[in-house]
Amino acid sequence: ASLRMMITGGTLILNTKQLVLLEKLLRSCPQVKAVYVMVRSKAGQSPQARISEMINSKLFERLQEEQPAFAEKIIAVKSDLTQPELDLSTEEQDILTENIHIVFHCAATIRFNEPLKDAMQLNVLATQKMLALAHRMKHLEIFIHVSTAYANCDREVIEEIIYPPPVNYRKLIDTLDWMDDDLVSTLTPKLIGKRPNTYTYTKALAEYLVQQEAGNLNLAIVRPSIVGASWKEPFPGWIDNFNGPSGIFIAAGKGILRTMRASNDAVADLVPVDVVINATLAAAWYSGSHTHNRPKNILVYNCTTGGINPFHWGEVEYHVISTFKRNPLEQAVRRPNVNLTTNRLINQYWIAVSHKAPAFLYDLYLRLMGRKPRMMKTIGRLHKAMMVLEYFTSHSWIWNNDNMAMLLSHMSPEDKKMFNFDVRQLHWAEYMESYCMGTKKYVLNEELSGLPAARKHLNKLRNIRYTFNTILVVLIWRVFIARSQMARNVWYFVVSLCFKFLSYFRASSTMR
Repeated sequence: ASLRMMITGGTLILNTKQLVLLEKLLRSCPQVKAVYVMVRSKAGQSPQARISEMINSKLFERLQEEQPAFAEKIIAVKSDLTQPELDLSTEEQDILTENIHIVFHCAATIRFNEPLKDAMQLNVLATQKMLALAHRMKHLEIFIHVSTAYANCDREVIEEIIYPPPVNYRKLIDTLDWMDDDLVSTLTPKLIGKRPNTYTYTKALAEYLVQQEAGNLNLAIVRPSIVGASWKEPFPGWIDNFNGPSGIFIAAGKGILRTMRASNDAVADLVPVDVVINATLAAAWYSGSHTHNRPKNILVYNCTTGGINPFHWGEVEYHVISTFKRNPLEQAVRRPNVNLTTNRLINQYWIAVSHKAPAFLYDLYLRLMGRKPRMMKTIGRLHKAMMVLEYFTSHSWIWNNDNMAMLLSHMSPEDKKMFNFDVRQLHWAEYMESYCMGTKKYVLNEELSGLPAARKHLNKLRNIRYTFNTILVVLIWRVFIARSQMARNVWYFVVSLCFKFLSYFRASSTMR
């Protein structure tokens, strides 16, 4: 049968998950006749023109080779999920209600600390409007809601079930309606409770809303953890933005990031974007093939790696630094080196010494050269991003993955190959290297031909550091040791002790 899909995109451009989903649908599902993509309009550019711009990226090269006419299947729909009726005309609504078979609702704010009103608009109210539209779709077979594994991060053990939220979403929607922004921001910490931000809080409300308003829809929820670069498809290491860990990896590679509040032993629940998309498509297939004997409860899939193939933040740091030392980023400020600590005071000390002081000096140098200072601003942005991630890099969770295992067991060997989401096969060292190289190639657009020059630059930075440290030691010697009799005595004592130890070691080795 010819299937018509719909992908929701809450923002002006599709995010990584939505783009990979679009590419995979068109490349691996020949029965897909059309994919309707909801995007917001932008002044002076039609949605179709914006889609054309997106599909000219590196991500779609493989598809371009295999199916040159693929773009004909993509239909852009101008929509704004925050507006009444999703900002769709009656005619557009009719087209969607007549044609759509499967909905992938992936739209959400990607900013973690969005003001509560805005986060509610994009994550909760938009989901409510999408469900209302879905109920009117005459041929709808499946509705997939993409949530987050951190929706219930106030719990240590997270099952594949929908948890009732601390507040009734309907009452909260009514309350926020009459409150002014200042009052909302004052109440936000009290409302979100143990959750770290408005993103996780509103995603939990959206899950509960889906359960309450699903009615007779054939619905499933997919919960990915921290979405990273692609593992295999359409090619290893594809990533297109600075969001999430990618920006942090780049900052570490450039030598800007030197310290971070994180636990070496906490599980880094990274999940490659193609794993998320393959699991999402498999979940849609399973829901579609069990229409008549579907389970009573909505199936929830925890799309995580921590319980199946754990990888820790200390290991992430090791692989990022070693990759960027072997394959440096161009114009690095310092040699890559990151110190992870859970201690707030130690972290603040390193921020002052390794981030703020060098940034201030570099900006001073830029001012003297008549150029615009920029490093303090960069450091400020980096610290904001790190504060958002701090909670996730310092805690570990236990996720139940029974439904994911069940899904895998129902798939044929061919489908397991084509829609692979078995993270037991994921080799972290290889994946991290291709992730880091992906940020270099696709986010920073750096050519591999520039590697020898980048390595030379990194060696130059190392020599500068060694020279600086030598001068510092000589200065300390001149200022303290050369002027104090007591310091000289301590120094001579240490040197003679070392000499005696070496003599003893040599004597004992010749006796042997």
